Amino acid sequence: MTVSLRLSNAESALIKNYAEINHITVSDLFRTSVLSRIEDEYDLKAFDAAYASYLEDPVTYSLDEVEKELGLA
Repeated sequence: MTVSLRLSNAESALIKNYAEINHITVSDLFRTSVLSRIEDEYDLKAFDAAYASYLEDPVTYSLDEVEKELGLA
């Protein structure tokens, strides 16, 4: 897939310089940045759901209890 962006000269220079300093291509910079952002938002939504579930039933287990339940201890 090809993506086009409109950037000011200053934005373009900043991005190119950042990529050069970090020894990566601009394509790699955009790819990793976008995928990281998507992953962060997914993780936040998963956390929000887990926390809401916890608030409904605030039961916690120690590591020893979990290992015993799973037959690891």
